[in-house]
Amino acid sequence: MFTVPELGYAYDALGENISADIMQLHHDKHHQTYVDKLNAALATHPELGEKTLVELVGNLDAVPEDIRTAVRNHGGGHYNHSLFWKVMSPNGGGEPTGALLDGIVAKYGSYQAFTDEFTAKALAVFGSGWAWLQPDLSIVTTPNQDVPFTSGQPEPVIGLDVWEHAYYLDYKNKRDDYVKAFWNVVDWNFAAERYAQPAHV
Repeated sequence: MFTVPELGYAYDALGENISADIMQLHHDKHHQTYVDKLNAALATHPELGEKTLVELVGNLDAVPEDIRTAVRNHGGGHYNHSLFWKVMSPNGGGEPTGALLDGIVAKYGSYQAFTDEFTAKALAVFGSGWAWLQPDLSIVTTPNQDVPFTSGQPEPVIGLDVWEHAYYLDYKNKRDDYVKAFWNVVDWNFAAERYAQPAHV
């Protein structure tokens, strides 16, 4: 049985960037729903009980067809949100340092150019989805709760939820203001750890 991880900080810890109301609704309601529906689907196939979340959503062809869509949507939602809470921190913001910054500057020319491109791609997501920084420092997007990896590929370094439920209470339809605020809370220390040791399916 999967469970929703603790935030690791208070609901109001991200201050004016993301309100306590958003964090509580997003974490306690939306994320919990993904976990509940994932567990319900998996309960019909106990043979999958030893599989990790990454193994499940990273190799959907191995998931029984009758629950494949549920695992894709709700397992993806669980994975994506579990990472998202860690990507943000009350002590976040600023710029990355070390090898991660060096790699970003080498690829994009500057940190600002990187955030500009990431922001543009996040804003270009039609409807609901995510924007991701991959270990090769490419920026990709996925629709809905799809994960950015397939079997054998590395997991992302950071991700940004651009579903309306992630920001609408605070920013209404102004996704651009929400994405701008995101850069004030990114935990670059956490990102640097994932960049240094990419996780694989």
